[in-house]
Amino acid sequence: MAQNYAVLTGDLIGSDDLAPDALDAAISALASSADTIGGAAFARRGGDGWQVAIPTLSIGEAREGHNGHELRHALTLRAALRTLGKAYATRIAIANGPGTLPAEGDPNAAHGPAFTASGRLLEALPSGAGMAHAAGGALDAVTRLADHVSAAWTPAQARTMAVMLPRDAPIRADAAKRLGITRQAVNQALWAAGYPALDAALRLIEDAE
Repeated sequence: MAQNYAVLTGDLIGSDDLAPDALDAAISALASSADTIGGAAFARRGGDGWQVAIPTLSIGEAREGHNGHELRHALTLRAALRTLGKAYATRIAIANGPGTLPAEGDPNAAHGPAFTASGRLLEALPSGAGMAHAAGGALDAVTRLADHVSAAWTPAQARTMAVMLPRDAPIRADAAKRLGITRQAVNQALWAAGYPALDAALRLIEDAE
């Protein structure tokens, strides 16, 4: 069915250094994280590639949907992957626009401008760039800054970020219980990971949609 999608296409960084079971674990972590995004369709692409298609909703439904939330989703996926260890990282190319996803929900069989733009952007990413947005301009600038910040996350920081990045994240006391750490440790991890600035920037983008 044709509609608008946020399409995230990625591949694992340094996948040649990962054993087959580690590679599978990485893709599984990304798939599990994608499963928490309502309506998202995830697929593995080749050995170390992947793609997520997220339906974007009308303006009237945006607060309960995904309009403008694609960078938040990308960072959440990155966080889920980094929880496996410092060696786990992924590039991500983001694009918005119309597309058609088959009834079985397989992004590998999807087509349309959003899917094409995301895939081509990933192929065009220069060396050293880990994330970019096909929209260009300010949105791409924020995405590239978020790439720089998130690339430095430790596994411990990533575990906390994976819990706190979603818009429906729990309060920090509940996050601490879920993670089995103190609230002080949650605050320290969020501060070190750049969460206050990232979340503020993400909300400005999302609330402007």
